[in-house]
Amino acid sequence: MPALDLYHDAVVKGLTDDGWTITDDPLRIGFGGQNYWVDLGAARDTIAAERGDEKIAVEIKSFLSPSTAHDLHEAVGQYNNYRDILTETEPDRQLFLAVTEETYDRFFAEKYGQFVIKRQRLDLIVFDPAQERIVQWIKR
Repeated sequence: MPALDLYHDAVVKGLTDDGWTITDDPLRIGFGGQNYWVDLGAARDTIAAERGDEKIAVEIKSFLSPSTAHDLHEAVGQYNNYRDILTETEPDRQLFLAVTEETYDRFFAEKYGQFVIKRQRLDLIVFDPAQERIVQWIKR
């Protein structure tokens, strides 16, 4: 299993405080004889009967290396692989990329970051690691 991301506990606390139950830590997804590990799986019962249960998978990324481009390539590559596998194995589970508020403001809120979100069809969770809370959900 992979090592925990630096912000793992902050995202867990933020999701829990936001009404989610952590169901898998990490979430194992298997396909074609291979196992992959998404950082978290979570579920929430919704009040609206027509929506039923919501299930998500969350990949947490720090973006702490000297190269934002390298971090982006790694994050988007993993995200796309995991999304494709989940589409086949758990189509009712939505995948999110969790990034800090600083990373979002510094990169994803800018023109190129918005282009990446749109073109790569990224769903994001923006969190404040110091306060361990979810700041924003960005769904396509």
